[in-house]
Amino acid sequence: MKVSRALAMLLSLTAGSALAQDAPPVQLPAQVKALAGCWGGAGEVMGKPVTIVLSAKPIVEGAMFQIEAESQAKADPADRYAAHLVIGARAPKGAFPATLTGYWADSFGGDYTATGAGAVREDGFEIAYPYPPSSFLNRWTLAGDRLDWRITAREGDKEEPFAHYEATRITCPSAQKHG
Repeated sequence: MKVSRALAMLLSLTAGSALAQDAPPVQLPAQVKALAGCWGGAGEVMGKPVTIVLSAKPIVEGAMFQIEAESQAKADPADRYAAHLVIGARAPKGAFPATLTGYWADSFGGDYTATGAGAVREDGFEIAYPYPPSSFLNRWTLAGDRLDWRITAREGDKEEPFAHYEATRITCPSAQKHG
């Protein structure tokens, strides 16, 4: 009897995970996939001029999208920053188009990770990441081989620019560095 109960429980758990695995993932919107490749440019973070390099690609069998960003202050090459963003699409029951979900991790470490939510627009997409008491809205706009990425800090009904980058497509390095 104990073996039968354990076997029944195992089979029910296995069946549940098999059903979950059978459901196809929501497809990434074209506005997100269009970012695939490498980008180089310049911008400003809190008034400080920076250079930026991005590499972006689908991951986990195309179910999610990854963006790696590295920037450096123009005035001080030692002033560096890196961010790792993961974006996915989800479709709550009956919702169309799919909404976006995102994860932000950066060189400030574990205290500054965030899960965000957003949506696609005709010319790009946006995701807001909460860092209480503020929220940081990231707007990605694509026009051919030109990328505009704006980050706006929102606190209550107050908004102010936080960062703005403009980049163009570049040739990706043959060897990606990790770490």
